[in-house]
Amino acid sequence: MSAIPQPSTRPARGLRRASRGVAGFVLTTAVTFLGLLAITFFIGRVVPIDPALAVVGDRATQEQYEAARVALGLDRPLFVQFLVYVGDVMTGDLGQSITTNRPVAEDLARVFPATLEMATLGILAGVLIGVPVGVWAAVRQGTWIDQVIRIFALMGYSVPAFWLGLVGLALFYAGLGWVAGPGRIDIFYDGLVEPVTGLLLVDSLIAGDFTVFGNAVSHIVLPATILAFFSLAYIARMTRSFMLDQLGSEHVTTARVKGLPEWKVIWVHAFRPIRVPLVTVIGLSYAQLLEGSVMIETVFSWPGIGNYLTTALLNADMNAVLGATLVVGVVFVAINRLSDVAYRLLDPRAKR
Repeated sequence: MSAIPQPSTRPARGLRRASRGVAGFVLTTAVTFLGLLAITFFIGRVVPIDPALAVVGDRATQEQYEAARVALGLDRPLFVQFLVYVGDVMTGDLGQSITTNRPVAEDLARVFPATLEMATLGILAGVLIGVPVGVWAAVRQGTWIDQVIRIFALMGYSVPAFWLGLVGLALFYAGLGWVAGPGRIDIFYDGLVEPVTGLLLVDSLIAGDFTVFGNAVSHIVLPATILAFFSLAYIARMTRSFMLDQLGSEHVTTARVKGLPEWKVIWVHAFRPIRVPLVTVIGLSYAQLLEGSVMIETVFSWPGIGNYLTTALLNADMNAVLGATLVVGVVFVAINRLSDVAYRLLDPRAKR
């Protein structure tokens, strides 16, 4: 009598491993988000700004001041305030802005797409130019091409963003007239396109209004180019460093000894292993553009989250400050999580 074949346990093991991976991913994300909420909350309590005083003003009576403290919940124990804050955030309530007199969540939903649009164009240009430039510098190590690229990358670390923005406006807007001035769009076209995604370039294309699209492009090209310069310098420098390690490795030398074409040696045998660390570099660069565009948005009067945060700080609008800070932190967490997913797609060993 033949033995009855036993079902394989490999699919079950794979499902259990996948479920543990998903559970660990969700748990890590939740803990990180809770830590972010805690840091944001306690920063808001230690800064030398009194939220109640910011609401009622310095001419209010003591009774009005105390009433504002009670209304804001500042008379409760700190731990209770934190629990209330977490509950409000989980329901999408980030408080009321004293600057705009609107819910902070609505303000952030309005201004964040402007920053997202500019930073996305900047990172796309930085990746499309910075990666090939970094590879080229590594291949031409020690030549004048390598030296020029290294100096260019060094400038990206040393040149202040606000100075470059002012020079760009003076040269390309006031001097040559190649681009439009500060702002996201000319006042004549403001409001002509119905917002769908909040991204003006996308919304104008959806509406089929190419006049608004062209005007929006003329406004965004200069600040996006400046952001691209900083991301390009960082990405090119890191790509060059990664490629130099690979070009001196044994598997690349073996590929050359076998007589493979040089382009295949560079882009397949040398470049493929550096894709995983490049994901981290690109992700961090993108997050920095979303978070660090405060000076660029201020110089160009760009109605994004950086400009919103600056205005809130100047007006002691703590609800708006904490809300904008929380959004920036969530962006960092989300990009890091997406980087983890990209690791698994690019490196099969990470799935084990």
